[in-house]
Amino acid sequence: MTHRILLRAGHVLSMDPAVGDLPKGDVLIEDGKIAAVDREISTDAEVLDMTGRIVIPGFVDTHRHTWEASIRNVAPDATLDDYFVDILDTFAPLYTPEDVYAANLAGALECLNAGITTLVDWSHINNTPEHPDAAIRALTETGIRAQYAYGSANTSLADYWFESKIAIPGDDVRRVRTQYFASDDGLLTLALATRGPGFCVNDVVTSEWALARELDIPITVHVAMGRLAGRFGMVKQLHDLGLLGPDTTYVHCCYFSEEEWRLVADSGGTVSIAPQVETQMGHGWPPVMKAIEYGLRPSLSIDVVTTVPGDMFTQIRAAFGAERARVNAASWQADVPVPDTMLTARQMLEIATSNGAHVAGLEDRTGSLTPGKRADVVAIDATALNVAPVHNAAAAVALSADVSNVETVIVDGVVHKRDGRLTADVARARRLVEESRDRLLAAKEARA
Repeated sequence: MTHRILLRAGHVLSMDPAVGDLPKGDVLIEDGKIAAVDREISTDAEVLDMTGRIVIPGFVDTHRHTWEASIRNVAPDATLDDYFVDILDTFAPLYTPEDVYAANLAGALECLNAGITTLVDWSHINNTPEHPDAAIRALTETGIRAQYAYGSANTSLADYWFESKIAIPGDDVRRVRTQYFASDDGLLTLALATRGPGFCVNDVVTSEWALARELDIPITVHVAMGRLAGRFGMVKQLHDLGLLGPDTTYVHCCYFSEEEWRLVADSGGTVSIAPQVETQMGHGWPPVMKAIEYGLRPSLSIDVVTTVPGDMFTQIRAAFGAERARVNAASWQADVPVPDTMLTARQMLEIATSNGAHVAGLEDRTGSLTPGKRADVVAIDATALNVAPVHNAAAAVALSADVSNVETVIVDGVVHKRDGRLTADVARARRLVEESRDRLLAAKEARA
């Protein structure tokens, strides 16, 4: 029997130029798919009244270390250099599969609560084969759309991040591919989270890229962040190894040379930018406009809740403010008018939705309210005092709304947040992640 949900009379921002914006419009969802977007739709369906709501595609977070939800805010003042020691060399070796499960469960529900319907889970915590099993089980239970990016273990900073000779275990990635991702059509898909040149010796780099391409899964890698990695010339090294391709997402990109920007663009690569982390932890300036200048479609990501908030509203504003500050300062210094290419609030919403789906390799199924795509939809309460009155709906979402205004969240046609409340067992998720926190702190104390 066909299941229909009708989102009625909302201010629809479709993020699809062919569909456009509807100041008062309906969205029909049929068996998990967007069936129609129009000014008025009459049909037999479960009706959700969207009066006073702004209806948008779900946000897409293209890079988050979800396993770190158990250690939220343990490093509020950390630099990137601090992070490697305080997190990867201190907490990561202590993580059990139970800790990964708890963190991924709470972290994915945090995403859904904030209107993030698609997540790239950059999971570099695979200390045993049971660790990825736990991460995937938690993602599955939440019902989020996610790309699980299988990463390395983190049991020793020296072993895994300083010219590492230890490759991600190919046999276990193959097992995970066969066991959980035999099809690429599900809510969860698989990627490989690699460390790349500078962090690994060339033999490890080439073996990990070969593994991803053998399994026909995308690759995601941190590049050109901070003073250390900014010196590696990682993209240039990948080019010299013959490894560049359209299957690779480059995260941060703050210290690219002009040559590296050209190499990424010419190879069809994609870009993920984590602006709050980059400005706060010293990775470098978020290169949003630089990516756009090279014809790329940059996306946004949260990165680490050890140090920054876990919502997309923060990332939108961090990128918007940092980029405009940089351009304004340069224009003032040169005594010239600001360029017409200054970022706009509307662009930021596109970057957080449709661009994110493009970078995650999922634009055929999410990122816009396009008939035929899967129904990943968010409704923002625009009657709240921090949003009303609405003059510009895109600006209202990008610059005024926050997590408290995320009223309805739908993933693949399933309602996961209704009337401002998650439908999941939030109390269980909170209990598990708090127990994980206590366990990790005790283990850290015992190790000291």
